[in-house]
Amino acid sequence: MIYSIRHTTTFRYDSPVRESIMEVRMQPRTDARQRCLKFHLDVEPSANIMEHRDFLQNTVHHFDIAESHAHLKITANAVVEMDMAALDLSEAGDWAALDEQVAAEDYWEMLLPSTFATPTDLLMGLARELRCERRGTPLELLTELNGAIYGAFAYVPNSTSVDSPIDVALEARKGVCQDFAHIMIALVRSLGIPCRYVSGYLFRSVEEGDSERTTQEGASHAWVEAMIPGVGWIAFDPTNNSIGKERHIQVAIGRDYADIPPTRGIYKGDAQSELSVAVTVSPANAPPPAEMAPSIILRAVPVFARVSRRLEQEQQQQQQQQQ
Repeated sequence: MIYSIRHTTTFRYDSPVRESIMEVRMQPRTDARQRCLKFHLDVEPSANIMEHRDFLQNTVHHFDIAESHAHLKITANAVVEMDMAALDLSEAGDWAALDEQVAAEDYWEMLLPSTFATPTDLLMGLARELRCERRGTPLELLTELNGAIYGAFAYVPNSTSVDSPIDVALEARKGVCQDFAHIMIALVRSLGIPCRYVSGYLFRSVEEGDSERTTQEGASHAWVEAMIPGVGWIAFDPTNNSIGKERHIQVAIGRDYADIPPTRGIYKGDAQSELSVAVTVSPANAPPPAEMAPSIILRAVPVFARVSRRLEQEQQQQQQQQQ
């Protein structure tokens, strides 16, 4: 299956700002299950866009807009081919096989606590509630946890912020996809299973007779991948209670969201900012989707910091994953 993706992020400021510096992670990865056939990034105002690979081999685009500007628009267009073959989990190993594999290879970064995936008293309470302990096989337990998190939490857009610790979602029993992912990662790592955060897109469709039409969800998505002995990294999506399929389009992998936000940057000025995001994912052979209204609108008040011996505002510009 081949998908077309359009991801538009717009920052608007109530007065002109200067020197926007931005990092963007929007180019889908190429691996055994997917292949990025085309990718193009547009920036307005125009800028010289450079790229590099981070320590986990995610593609990072970065640019600097020195001139004064009242808005910043980033548009990423991609075409991705997904492997439609069914996952073969018949060779999934037991706990002994997992421990042997972990001892033989380097998974430490995906086993240790990280910025947003760290044990807390509330997390330990959830672990007891869900009987999060070694039993059955790693695959069986992960499948059960995936469904249990889905059942224990309500998905509520904008119920948490981009930098919310997991306790916010744990206490309210609601959150967005990055909260679901962080909670599952923290639980799974405590069992000695390597687990990583995945940023990307999810294609959703609605069956209409024999036809399929795109549901334009409007945001990027997040899920986790866990190491299954004998099989490899397998995707689990606790927001949707599914095991990764051809509709999960991977963009970046990290220890948690802090490693791989779709956008991360700063600007200088004393303006308030408004962030809007619109995403469409559709089959490549479908008619081009109409321009859609953004599904996420976030407003930020300036935070002042001392820079170069002067007080100048450096406002973080980050995009939350809400789907």
